[in-house]
Amino acid sequence: MKARNLKVLLIEDDTIEVMKMHRALSTFEEKHTIIEADNGEKALSILEKRDQLPDIILLDLNMPKINGIEFLTILKNDDSLKYIPTIILTTSNNQRDLLACYNLGIAGYVLKPLKYEEYVDKIYRLLSYWSINELFVKY
Repeated sequence: MKARNLKVLLIEDDTIEVMKMHRALSTFEEKHTIIEADNGEKALSILEKRDQLPDIILLDLNMPKINGIEFLTILKNDDSLKYIPTIILTTSNNQRDLLACYNLGIAGYVLKPLKYEEYVDKIYRLLSYWSINELFVKY
């Protein structure tokens, strides 16, 4: 089965984390496209356009303006956006955050490892799964 290239909306306010994601993706055979938003407000304005919706969303929880859980609440209440698989990519292993996110309907919760090699491995596995998954699209 041929994996497809994904359009990924990365919602991350830490510039170093964004650079780390781009660096990791540059090592993969698949050429996934990253759309960047450094906070939830910018991400919502990207999604409002509806013309270039992502295949998946990678969402950090701790951000300014609209945090990850607030963003998720807005996203999951929008009938045309709620089906976009959203994966939390965070350093928070807070059980309350984890439960709140799953209650809102996330597709996964991934902790960012400290070691770069482990980070690359996790991102590779995550994107490999979603690139062969039959995405349910109802926009």
